[in-house]
Amino acid sequence: MPKSLGNQPIVVIGGGIGGLVSALELASAGLEVIVVEKEQSLGGKIRQIDCAGHGVDSGPTVFTMRWVFDGIFANAGTRLEDVLRIEPLKILARHAWSKSERLDLFANRDESAKAIEDFAGAAEARRFIDFCEQTRKLYRALEKPYMLSQRPSMMGMMSDLGPTGSKALYEIGLFNDLWKSLGRYFKDPRLHQLFGRYATYCGSSPFQAPATLMLIADVEMQGVWAVQGGMIAITQALSDLARSKGVRLICGVNCEEIMQRNRKVSGVRLSNGETIQTQAVIFNGDVMALQTGLLGEANRQASPITQTTRSLSAITWSMFAKPQGFPLIRHNVFFDSDYDSEFTDIFYRKRLPQKPTVYICAQDQTDHHLSHPEGERLLCLVNAPATGDHQQPTQAEIESCQEKSLSLLEHCGLNLSLADATVTRTTPQDFHRLFPATGGALYGQANHGWMDTFRRPAAQTAISGLYLAGGSAHPGAGVPMAALSGRMAAATLMGHLGLTKRSGRVLISGGTSMP
Repeated sequence: MPKSLGNQPIVVIGGGIGGLVSALELASAGLEVIVVEKEQSLGGKIRQIDCAGHGVDSGPTVFTMRWVFDGIFANAGTRLEDVLRIEPLKILARHAWSKSERLDLFANRDESAKAIEDFAGAAEARRFIDFCEQTRKLYRALEKPYMLSQRPSMMGMMSDLGPTGSKALYEIGLFNDLWKSLGRYFKDPRLHQLFGRYATYCGSSPFQAPATLMLIADVEMQGVWAVQGGMIAITQALSDLARSKGVRLICGVNCEEIMQRNRKVSGVRLSNGETIQTQAVIFNGDVMALQTGLLGEANRQASPITQTTRSLSAITWSMFAKPQGFPLIRHNVFFDSDYDSEFTDIFYRKRLPQKPTVYICAQDQTDHHLSHPEGERLLCLVNAPATGDHQQPTQAEIESCQEKSLSLLEHCGLNLSLADATVTRTTPQDFHRLFPATGGALYGQANHGWMDTFRRPAAQTAISGLYLAGGSAHPGAGVPMAALSGRMAAATLMGHLGLTKRSGRVLISGGTSMP
């Protein structure tokens, strides 16, 4: 039988990746856990939308940092390959600016360099190799002192980095934004634009995000996988394991209040009238839900309000369609030539971009384009401002954005008729309803400026017994990072219970960096 905490279970609010991982970690340690999820299905931002009987991944679509999940499943007594079927992708993404301007990036650095040489010349290929060497050093420097650390601080991280790691930071231009630092490596504006896109992986603008985000290039070259059955297969594997270890999963029930007594967690009150007495809660939702009092006024002080800029939201089109004219692979990006205007519109004018970048995940494709005359599953995404709780775009503005997106695709050689497709559109307002208190922001706070790196809240809050997990907490947004946050929340809680011991600032083991 699972062990309880003073005859009371641990409650995880939210069944996203962070919540499921924390529940699994706690259950693997023999603790009694209850997960409460307001939606009818688990997964959080990982979700599928049914389009003509076909499930379309309509949240995260990229599986990276496999080692994170290797560690999670090993800790639960199994192996990733025993619960998931994944296929490595040789081509990371196909990029297009027009019908005659296409570039594939490969997981193999040398293959990418050859493609860049053919696309933009030998000098640009040499600079790409230099860029890869720099991003590799940067990732190795930051993996443990930042990503695996309990709560990194500027001084603590610099101390942990040592001379080699500190040198890697200074070489990229420590206080530069990503866009400026990339200018040292890429003279072709298209490549500058392509690698600047990594800022959007964290919901940020490349013109304001710190240069450290270039390490995402190294993360992708470590491997990108396609998950058989879609990203929800990850959710299913985690929930099945958690259930097998005794975790109680409650779906379709909202947590209305995290109750306190003397600034200590004392229970949770649910929308079905049930009250669960508990001394420990892991909150797997956006921290702004706590800060704005959605789970009780007493929880406003759980984490200091530091968010100044919401991250990106999106408009997405989940569809079963018959695209023509462009050889889609799994991941495809279509660029307009005026990149700056996209982020000026979103972050300053608070409007839908007039010149959007369009991302398409073609979920029935892998590395080689295959013909699907009966149709195929597509997720199309355009970045948008997180104004889903106010200043919402009008129907006319949404239709205009859609037409401009389709026009860009046509300019690049892809003909996509929505009239002949089964389509579900999701707007910032819809995302705000799914993820309360966010305005539709999908990545927590934007990472704008060097110090924003250290402003995400850690797992431990100012309220005894209340912990945080998810993309709005440290170490950040994205499926593997949210999973890491779940491990950190569980490890912090178990440390307070005296079940685990650690030394130094690194909270959990793992990673790819070698001595």
